[in-house]
Amino acid sequence: MLVEFTVKNFRSIKSEQTLSLAKSRSKELADSNSFDPKVPSSVPLLRSSAIYGPNAAGKSNLIKALKTMRSIVLESATKIQQGDELPVTPFLFDENSSNDATEFEVIFINDGVRYQYGFAAIKEVIMEEWLLAYPKGRAQKWFSRVYNQEEKLSSFEIGNFLTGQKTTWQNATRSNSLFLSTAIQLNSEQLKPVYNWFKQKLKITDNARGWTPSFTASLCNEEPTRKRIIDFLKTADLNIHDINVKKEKFYLKYIPDEMPVEMKEKIINNLKDSFSLEIKTIHKTTNDKLVELEFDEESDGTQKLFSFAGPWIDTLENGCILVIDELHDNLHPKLVKYLIELFHNSKTNPNNAQLIFTTHETSILNQDVFRRDQVWFCDKDDEQATKLYPLTDFSPRKERENLESGYLSGRYGAIPFVNDITTRK
Repeated sequence: MLVEFTVKNFRSIKSEQTLSLAKSRSKELADSNSFDPKVPSSVPLLRSSAIYGPNAAGKSNLIKALKTMRSIVLESATKIQQGDELPVTPFLFDENSSNDATEFEVIFINDGVRYQYGFAAIKEVIMEEWLLAYPKGRAQKWFSRVYNQEEKLSSFEIGNFLTGQKTTWQNATRSNSLFLSTAIQLNSEQLKPVYNWFKQKLKITDNARGWTPSFTASLCNEEPTRKRIIDFLKTADLNIHDINVKKEKFYLKYIPDEMPVEMKEKIINNLKDSFSLEIKTIHKTTNDKLVELEFDEESDGTQKLFSFAGPWIDTLENGCILVIDELHDNLHPKLVKYLIELFHNSKTNPNNAQLIFTTHETSILNQDVFRRDQVWFCDKDDEQATKLYPLTDFSPRKERENLESGYLSGRYGAIPFVNDITTRK
């Protein structure tokens, strides 16, 4: 469960920006759109957050920031080697910021414990790193580190609450790797819930167009997941009665005869143990006759929604956090609303999964779908730096104010300013 994400000095983001999923005191849609994590000292949380704003305002950079934090946690002790650069890009339109570190911090809940974890980094070095845990509602400082640029050395403070081979982990931590990631590679059991939250619970996609049908198809081979996928498609009114998925071993017939022998041998060697999934959809006619179609014969919309089904159902069943850039892309507004409301329903979301997404789809921007604290806006200031702010800053009237009309009229900002091209010289 995500409570809060903060980022500073990353791409178009200059000053500290925070996205919070903490529920306000307002009671609207509380039963459907929020939940109590039942963890000491934690507030109720929201099941989704929608982020609006014009193109190039920095919405995608907010998603990229969380994705970059995740990748550094998962890869800094393994894929990133000594001397490799970390994937951070500071705000470049200011001389001071371009030389400062990029900072990330998340507050989250996993296995019944609230954690606060973050780090600051430049291209070559982790400048700071810290972790606090709240297993009984009170802060426990598990570790912190600070890099001394003059001595080119990190100093560590490791608390008594963290147990294990602390000196070994500290000595093995490179200047461009995280202590958390290094300790996990060296078998720290106590830090696993922190690392596993990034690995198993946090799911991020830059753009939903990148999803393929393969994951959904793989879930169709087992019940009851297969039934849930079919129900998902039926509820979306796609007229699909059943799904038939066959697992096929890689065959030489898929390689063109004219391909060079050396390249052909390399492909055969790489794919000799590979399988492909053949997907067919089954439709029922008005006479109850079953008709089977190749997946490629289905409409683009049907193929796209089928590709959505697997990640969506997997997220809901496992209580994950799904982060998507441009959820609206190539989807009908009613389907966007349908996908969101699966998160706003205790029956379809029994494990309190969360959805964070950017969108331009304003038809869902109303108080029947969202609480006022679930809506956020991205815009740029005079320095061309991204600013993230909540709808609640404008105190819209509960159940009365038309949010879509207010947004499109410019009341909340974060809309594009378009000049009349005919007046330009």
